[in-house]
Parts: sequence; structure tokens; C-alpha cells
Amino acid sequence: QTANHRWHLLAIIIIMSFLLNLITPEFYKEQGTKFATRATAYYVPLIRSGSITPLWHCMVATSVIMYTATYIGYKGPRIAARQAQEKQALKEYYDKHGHPEH
Repeated sequence: QTANHRWHLLAIIIIMSFLLNLITPEFYKEQGTKFATRATAYYVPLIRSGSITPLWHCMVATSVIMYTATYIGYKGPRIAARQAQEKQALKEYYDKHGHPEH
């Protein structure tokens, strides 16, 4: 019982410290610095050697970002509205004509 209780306390402490990191600006600054350092170490040699890999990575990242933004800002709400309209139309149809027997 005591070992199990200690494990739960440890888990709570770890989770709380992680949540505290999420609201601390230093956490994001540190993560940004780490990302910039890793990206520089990876991409600078590729760019200097004339590799096409950085271009492909930029194209893929741009495509993912643009698709996500388009879906969130435009397509997602329109699709949800259309689905709600179709659901309502089917409900009215089934109320009028009966449900199919499956």
C-alpha cells in the first residue's frame, strides 16, 4: 500500500511539474532555442552541399500548414454545417417515409 501510494504521489508531482512548464515562458524559449540549434545543425550542411532535401522539407511543411489552416478556417465549419443539414434532412425523410429495415 505504501509503495503504491508513493508511486501515485510521484506521478502527481511529475504531472504538476509538466503542467507548470506549460505556463512558463522560459519553457517555450528553451524549446525554441533547442529547435533552432538542431535545425541549424541539420540544415546548414545540407544547404551548403547543395542538397534538395531542405527545399522538399519546406514544401511539405508549407503544404501541411496551409491545408491545416484551410481546414480549420474554412472547410471544417462548412463540412460540419453540411453534415448537420444532411442529418436533419434524413430525419425528416425517415419521419415522413419510415425507417429502412436493416
